[in-house]
Amino acid sequence: MVFFCFLVDQKKVMKGSKPLAGMCSRCGGGASVADMKTETRFCCVPFYWKCWRAIICTFCGAVLKSYH
Repeated sequence: MVFFCFLVDQKKVMKGSKPLAGMCSRCGGGASVADMKTETRFCCVPFYWKCWRAIICTFCGAVLKSYH
């Protein structure tokens, strides 16, 4: 069962972003609205993906709020 865990990979990719008025509550940097894509792969072959929108910090990259 442990061997299977090393074959599965999940990657988050930012497809696009727009600036947003506001600041990050963690570091004080600027915020932006981004279209995100989460891709789950098995042996480098994608078998599941999901697109969603999130508010992220432009400085530290923290996800402040997500809209699934």
